[in-house]
Amino acid sequence: MKKAFQHIISLSMAFLVMLSTMSFTVDKHFCGNHLIDKAVFSKAKTCGMQMSADAEDHCCTNEKISVEGQDELKISFDSFDFHQQLFISTYTYTYLNLFESLPKQIIPFRDYSPPLLVSDIQLEDQVFLI
Repeated sequence: MKKAFQHIISLSMAFLVMLSTMSFTVDKHFCGNHLIDKAVFSKAKTCGMQMSADAEDHCCTNEKISVEGQDELKISFDSFDFHQQLFISTYTYTYLNLFESLPKQIIPFRDYSPPLLVSDIQLEDQVFLI
């Protein structure tokens, strides 16, 4: 269930990024107050009366709506001022140094087995953990 939920969330986030960066144009043709045609990504078809109408009296109008997507998704490091650059570089340096590995220690007795237990020492000394 958790894996399916994670898969759905990742797909929805991918579609969100794709749709936020995509730009498109909606073109509408009105004859009077009535919508004749609406087109996305192309030019709307006219009603045919636009050619025969006088130059002074236009009953047909075209409306063009452009939706612009994001151009920049990544902020460049140069757009920050000096204090922000200093904070980011210091934070990154200290964060990466938190996870430095310790030097590998050699344990010389790792491959040796413990001695055999002849008798239980706790019972012989009558020392019990409560």
